[in-house]
Amino acid sequence: MANNKEPLQIETKKEPKQPKQKASTSTKFWVAIAFGVMILFLLILVSSIIDIGERLAKIHEYVAYGFYGVSFLLTYILIINPVRIILVSPAFSIETVMDDKPTHRRYQTYKRVSKNLMERDEISQTEKDKLALALNNPEALQLALNEIYNSTMKKKMNQVIMKHAKTVLISTAISQNGRLDLFTVVVVNIRMIKELVQICGFRPSYKNLAKLTINVFSTALIAEGLENINLNDMLPTSTANMLGEIPLIKPVMSSVAQGITNGLLTIRIGVVTRKYLFADSKELSKKAIQKGAFMESLKMIPIVVKDSIIHFPQKFFDMFKRNKDEESTEF
Repeated sequence: MANNKEPLQIETKKEPKQPKQKASTSTKFWVAIAFGVMILFLLILVSSIIDIGERLAKIHEYVAYGFYGVSFLLTYILIINPVRIILVSPAFSIETVMDDKPTHRRYQTYKRVSKNLMERDEISQTEKDKLALALNNPEALQLALNEIYNSTMKKKMNQVIMKHAKTVLISTAISQNGRLDLFTVVVVNIRMIKELVQICGFRPSYKNLAKLTINVFSTALIAEGLENINLNDMLPTSTANMLGEIPLIKPVMSSVAQGITNGLLTIRIGVVTRKYLFADSKELSKKAIQKGAFMESLKMIPIVVKDSIIHFPQKFFDMFKRNKDEESTEF
């Protein structure tokens, strides 16, 4: 995880070093693509719901109606409402760059962000007091925000990212269903972005949100395609033959590989989201942001895998423990 401490600079939603008209055209382009991606995902979702509903209708038509009602409710709770929360949040773009004295415009944005943080529970009371004391001093306020960003906010966001990556890793490793993996990745990633936005109190620009939407859907399609990967094609022939002699090892290794891959991609999306919220000016290009996100993902994934390995067996044994306790109460 990155622990480099960098001075904090806050800017408005406008893209740096870009003409206003060009930035507006670029934003509309990315939003249009993201809208098309969302429509495609909803079509896949509706198609899957109708397919299951038709099968349930053979049992009884009211069973199908009940399924449609539950599906709509879950879609609203798990997808539509989190997206609504993200969209209605205020938008800022924070850069961590070396800067001289803050301009008046940036100072006003500092104050808005500081007041937003002081109204939330993400930072300690001591940090809130520091912000309150520094509100009337632009340089002191910049230093206070920089300290909070490096010591508290970044750690909290990384914890949220790893928590959701663990959920994706375990869920996709167990499910072994490509379509279910697709929906799981979309739902978990949307929830992760929503939580990151709620921690900060603001969202990325619409352009960056559109890019995140495309990233989430691309990751979900990868998750669906991983089901068809043959482990023999990924391993040397001698290794594949050796593993083939061990009962059930290939399916287990294939499941674990799928889970780790999906977890890694989820971490990457979380780090990209964090970089859009706290963007380093040296990484404003798409290539640099993606490279930085991938490098951080590689650092985080071993921790996520370790926690998942510890967490999963405990849940597995707890299931048998509950069954044993229930049997003992019957006698």
